[in-house]
Amino acid sequence: MEFFCYHRDRPGSLTLRQELLEEHWSYMDRYGAEMIARGPTFSGDGETPTGSVHIVDLPDPAAARAFAFGEPGYQAGVYRDVLLRRWRNTLGRTMWEFPGGRTEGNRYLVLGLGAGQAADLAVPHEQDELIAYGPLLSDDGTTWLGTAALVRAPDPSTARAVLTPDRYADIEVHHWEFGGRR
Repeated sequence: MEFFCYHRDRPGSLTLRQELLEEHWSYMDRYGAEMIARGPTFSGDGETPTGSVHIVDLPDPAAARAFAFGEPGYQAGVYRDVLLRRWRNTLGRTMWEFPGGRTEGNRYLVLGLGAGQAADLAVPHEQDELIAYGPLLSDDGTTWLGTAALVRAPDPSTARAVLTPDRYADIEVHHWEFGGRR
């Protein structure tokens, strides 16, 4: 089962986040084989961390909760909240298999929070710039709750356009970069 996990930073936690960086990476290294995508999000300046995205393939919702809430930053109070949802890897690949590489262009997390009828279940026609894409689902996988995408785009507006605007209660766009040890 695939899961989307987004730890959102608590205001004022940057110093603590930086102090725990090695612990965070060591923790994530334990999940290397299960990792589909990972990386930090940033504020509009592209420099200040605002959160941490992890898309993982784990046995069940209990294992996903253990992963999300056992993370050292979560345990120490770095994050204000955690969004944890079942997810479906509609591209069938990891971020490391993205043909566009790790560094060229701007990268974004586009997070559409669902409202009503399911939308954007099929991969968009312009998929060359998609790093990861799939629906957010309930724990049992039957109810659509939104869509999460990692995308390379020239700007936030272009990134946002990967989702159908009037089908979501809210669409968030965050600067994102490939994660892992540098």
